Amino acid sequence: MYDIIFISYNEPNAEQNYSNLYGRFNYTGTLGAKVKRVDGVKGIHQAHVKAAEIANTNYFYVVDGDAVVDLNFKFNFIVPTPLTDKDRNESTVFVYKSVNPINDLVYGYGGVKILPKHKTLKMDTNTNDMTTSISKNFQVIDTISNITAFNTDPFNTWKSAFRECAKLASKTIERQNEEETNERLKTWTTVGHDRQYGEYALAGATAGMEFGFSRRTDLRLINNFDWLKEQFNA
Repeated sequence: MYDIIFISYNEPNAEQNYSNLYGRFNYTGTLGAKVKRVDGVKGIHQAHVKAAEIANTNYFYVVDGDAVVDLNFKFNFIVPTPLTDKDRNESTVFVYKSVNPINDLVYGYGGVKILPKHKTLKMDTNTNDMTTSISKNFQVIDTISNITAFNTDPFNTWKSAFRECAKLASKTIERQNEEETNERLKTWTTVGHDRQYGEYALAGATAGMEFGFSRRTDLRLINNFDWLKEQFNA
């Protein structure tokens, strides 16, 4: 089994999520504990590089700090045999689907990821979207891995919606389907008033969409959580 690395950065529900993950899936193998943690590393790219550094397997799972792993999900994926050619096998990024608790969208946002160790170590840390920038080979696995429970407080809810909708609206992410992207933006900005912290999600989504449309050259700011906090407070 590939290592499972939990990456957290001030998510209010991170401790509970990590405890559940560790309790369900950790065991000690020949290479040590299978469930590991990266906590408090500033910068999304930098946190994932750190995860690659502590991974003992060529591929490793990444579970985000706000991810509530589905009770039926199993960390048992093995890269298929047809992809075992070294140049391709170890450069493919796999992403599971996740459920959005505000608007019920189901796609790769916040889903469990399987990353190639060597590519992640060498990733360009200046890109806007970490996951799609690691490799040109990107594959979505049509299985729900978790709920992305980002609606834990006003700021984290707003921040998460802002970041995702800025990326969607900027149209700078490789392999985006424009029609699909537009439908997701519409849902993010109109659905969820009645959910916990739903108003903050809608406000963040709308502000992020406007930012993505108008300031796509500044998109790297969405990975600066200090800047995001300033925008939220303003």
